[in-house]
Amino acid sequence: MAGAGVGMDEYELTEASASAMPADELEDTPAVDPVLHKRTVVKLDCLLLPFLALLFLFNSLDKANIGNAESAHFTDDIGLEKGAINTAVALFFAFFVTLQPVGAALGRRYGMVLWVPSCMILWGASTALHAWIRHKWQLYTLRIIIGCLEAGFYPVTVTYLSLFYTRFEFGRRLSFFYGQAAIGGALGGLISYLVFSHFGDDQGDVKTKWRPWQVLFLLEGSLTIVVAFAGYFWLPHSAETAWFLTPEERRYASLRVIRDRDMQNASARSQEEEREAGDAIHDDESRGLLSPTKRLTSTVIPARQLVGDRGLHPHDILSAVFNIKIWHILACNVLSAVPNYAFSVFLPLVLGPLTKNANPALINLLTAPPHLCGAITLYLFAKYSDKHRIRLKPVLSGLIIMATGLILAVLLPMSWTIPRYLALNILLSGTYVASPLTVAWISGNTPSPGKRALLLGINGWGNLAGVLSAILFRPKYADSGYTVPFWWTLVCVTFAALGYVLFLRRLNLENKSRDTILRKWSEADIELERSQGRGPLPRQTQWLERVIYLAKRSSRLAWFSRWLEEAARSGREGDEKMTFVFGL
Repeated sequence: MAGAGVGMDEYELTEASASAMPADELEDTPAVDPVLHKRTVVKLDCLLLPFLALLFLFNSLDKANIGNAESAHFTDDIGLEKGAINTAVALFFAFFVTLQPVGAALGRRYGMVLWVPSCMILWGASTALHAWIRHKWQLYTLRIIIGCLEAGFYPVTVTYLSLFYTRFEFGRRLSFFYGQAAIGGALGGLISYLVFSHFGDDQGDVKTKWRPWQVLFLLEGSLTIVVAFAGYFWLPHSAETAWFLTPEERRYASLRVIRDRDMQNASARSQEEEREAGDAIHDDESRGLLSPTKRLTSTVIPARQLVGDRGLHPHDILSAVFNIKIWHILACNVLSAVPNYAFSVFLPLVLGPLTKNANPALINLLTAPPHLCGAITLYLFAKYSDKHRIRLKPVLSGLIIMATGLILAVLLPMSWTIPRYLALNILLSGTYVASPLTVAWISGNTPSPGKRALLLGINGWGNLAGVLSAILFRPKYADSGYTVPFWWTLVCVTFAALGYVLFLRRLNLENKSRDTILRKWSEADIELERSQGRGPLPRQTQWLERVIYLAKRSSRLAWFSRWLEEAARSGREGDEKMTFVFGL
């Protein structure tokens, strides 16, 4: 159904076409038909976004269901020690984390529509095969396979989603998408409750009967396969081939995203001058946001590069790998995500000491409210983030909520069952905020989709937090209510908050530095930098020239020297330009 749309190899962006804002406030701009805008966005919100969210929902279920299964005596039934679950989770995340950039690159190379559903079918089958596990090596192998197949899913899907929405429509949509991790935790608990209630252990140990955890794995794995097959037909390759949009809506849906990314490349100096001249510019223009009156020099934009679901240039790879900011924010992401992964897998086990003598069905039912609190809080924070066009301050607020819940959980006595359970609800309310808004910051500050996918893949190494959570939440801490893991998790969150504060300060300093440089340039130099990335600064660093020179001297590395030359041939792009102002 991803039928052919309006042909569009490239769009000419003139001053007239650039006068409209492609954000939620677009309908307020006279140059844009508000009915067309609303009709297009509603179709994207109702037909594309929910299906992508459904894919992520099953991604989350298949990642976390091993914790639900363990609450129904999974390892006891197959004769394994309790620690096998922790080892399996650690192995999953080891491969899942390591292959994130590779998965992102392959997904961008072959396209979302082909890559993601194919991987989902395979990992859904692997999930279903858990029903026949009888040995430790089978458990470890299947978790490794699922980890490899799920690697890159999130960055590829988020990059794909960003092809249909402007930057400050994106936060709320991403929160709805990422919120499926929280919904998945809640739904996983509800599904487990229903399955374990119907196929409970009290029905006997007859060998011909299905164990409750077997039914759980078969059910969730089969549903994943069915949804994945639907993806081949439901997902369009781009807005211009969306089967659910009219030709007029397709062209508008593509053009507004192209405008948004092109208008993002605006200098802080010109913004300040426009404000002083009394132009109608939003107060947050200093953060590199859009202006309804911002003039754009006529420039040909390769539209397929901006709105297509595939395409990767050597410059994207080189620029992503040597982007210092991504490594800073990655460290913050790893530390802030420890609670996320710990409680997506181990929450049923954490609740065990609070609900002694309770059956597995009830324990899994109690996991739903904390995850729902996380989903609701995430949406509210993302809505605020989009409205005020800020990302990092809401992230810090989420970390404060997390820290509050952690402190309460470790200080309250084990006998205070209800207060400790409420503390877990507070904890999970802040758990889901940091990661999606960090992704929204990366996406909003990376105009090139190829580089965006790779940066999100590198940021995917933040899933290393899953390995840390598996190491921290070991069975030996269960009797004490996991107090020691809670303390270490609090340490991680504290350092994450410090890292985000330093990152925010770093962005402010870089924006000021770029503004200082631009004030020394002529208008012609600024325009050359804005349009082609070839202002007075050197186009490439000396170390890159040296590497190219050395590679040319070896016949075996001739291909590498050509690759590097192609990567360095273009001027500065996107966030590399001095005219680019980082959002906060």
